[in-house]
Amino acid sequence: MNDIHVSALVLLHPRRPELLMVRKANTTSFMLPGGKPEPGEDAEATIIREVDEELGLRLDPAKLTLLGTFTAAAANEADHRVVGTVFHHIGMPAGLDVERISHRAEIDEAGWFPYDPMPEDTLERQFAPLTRHEVVPSMIAAGLLARV
Repeated sequence: MNDIHVSALVLLHPRRPELLMVRKANTTSFMLPGGKPEPGEDAEATIIREVDEELGLRLDPAKLTLLGTFTAAAANEADHRVVGTVFHHIGMPAGLDVERISHRAEIDEAGWFPYDPMPEDTLERQFAPLTRHEVVPSMIAAGLLARV
């Protein structure tokens, strides 16, 4: 099985127990914003660049905390697993309109989704295994996400 290394971002809605997730073009899986590093780029630089490219948001490095590295089956690539270095941004990035999230690059859709429990997968919409089975349970267990 081939590994895909990515950086991902947990961004929590300021008033509701929801996570920001994105869906790439020609896919049905929602996942945390983020992506693959460019040559020589570390995980933090990757998440800052990817969130700017995907959502047009400038993350404040001083507000990023490393949550950990998680591994799960890749959502959109058969016979691959994703190794995600996941960060949390404390508070909202400047310029984010929580009611109308803009998106660009390869992102077709962005939105807020409850995390406990996450909605069931359907044929039309799934949630990435990394988020569903690794990141959210680890954050709930650590007390970083409120149980609803």
